[in-house]
Amino acid sequence: MIFVGVIVTGVALAATLAFIAIGENMLYFFSPTQVKNGEAPRERTLRVGGLVVPGSVAREQGSLTVQFDLSDNRESLTVKYTGILPDLFREGQGIVATGALEPGGTFVAEEVLAKHDEKYMPPEVAEALELAEQGGRMSNPQE
Repeated sequence: MIFVGVIVTGVALAATLAFIAIGENMLYFFSPTQVKNGEAPRERTLRVGGLVVPGSVAREQGSLTVQFDLSDNRESLTVKYTGILPDLFREGQGIVATGALEPGGTFVAEEVLAKHDEKYMPPEVAEALELAEQGGRMSNPQE
């Protein structure tokens, strides 16, 4: 009986640790409105998406750093990215960025993904834009 009890306890502990690890490594999607409303965690990696605001793209001279605003047609969020942007990145285009929020509210992206053709838009971005137009609100994935 002791052996069975040890095995059951070990399996339960392993399952608990696995669920905790999975939960900590999830990448939740947030719209700029949700980020501005404080619904996005500041200490975690997350994804934000929307449209690149026309006229907002600013590149730093002599570096690969670019800063731009991302909007869901309700709110906008400043994104800072250092690296080579995708070939399809341009103003007015839907993108999804992965990164974290700085204390000042700027989103520092580690990765920027752009749609691959004119008809495709990431489902999360399309939903955020549609809800923003209707005055609705995306559900918080952490609730």
